[in-house]
Amino acid sequence: MNQTSPRLLFIGCVFLFVFMYAPLLVVIVFSLTPTEYGVSWEGFTLKWYQAVFDNKNIQAALKVSLMVTIPSVLIATAIGTITAFTLYRSKFIGRALFQGVLYIPLIMPDLVIGISLLLFYTSLNLELGILTILMAHVSFTIPLTTLVIIARMQRIDRNLEDAAMDLGADEWTTMRKVTLPLLKPGILAAALLAFPWSFNDFVITFFVSGVGSSTLPIRVYSMIRLGVSPIINALGTLIVVLPLILVVLGLLLERRRMG
Repeated sequence: MNQTSPRLLFIGCVFLFVFMYAPLLVVIVFSLTPTEYGVSWEGFTLKWYQAVFDNKNIQAALKVSLMVTIPSVLIATAIGTITAFTLYRSKFIGRALFQGVLYIPLIMPDLVIGISLLLFYTSLNLELGILTILMAHVSFTIPLTTLVIIARMQRIDRNLEDAAMDLGADEWTTMRKVTLPLLKPGILAAALLAFPWSFNDFVITFFVSGVGSSTLPIRVYSMIRLGVSPIINALGTLIVVLPLILVVLGLLLERRRMG
């Protein structure tokens, strides 16, 4: 590889990041302009962020999103942990088939999943609302958490568990004192991936939500039908920036703990 190759790779990476994040930068910039329609720069203001926090509809939608996302992440992570452990450690007839079927929702179009769940709930005469959204989010989040956790399990040294049992620990103690601590990074990673996976879902939630159970993405969709306003830009900026700040703080705390 000649000396120009690293330079070309660097230039390519710069263009890639600009292509990926330029739309987000545009949203952030126009969330700070005082113009009502947010299509031109006419100065600097934070009033649209204040409008976001004062908007009752946005507050209600955020409450619904958190009421759905937090339980669905906890349930899906717990079930994903059990499922991953069973698939990796147990041998039973049809294991390969079960594992293949489990991952189908990850590649199936959201439109198909949404329509299927809507028909399923209708056949059971279930009233569409927060409960149906929660069940839907758990169903399409379990494959993701299982995939992440089983990938972590494949890197666990079984000799550590055997050593614990040789020293007198029973299976439950070995699971609690050795296996679960080793799985902790994978479990946390699965939960962190499942949270935005559930929180940002629109298509499936659109089909299984009822009156008074609009999540934040659905509320944003209803707002942009009348045009993109700086309130939408400010809300999008908060959705992008706040998780990023949490990730950075988490990394800083982890470095401080390791140091």
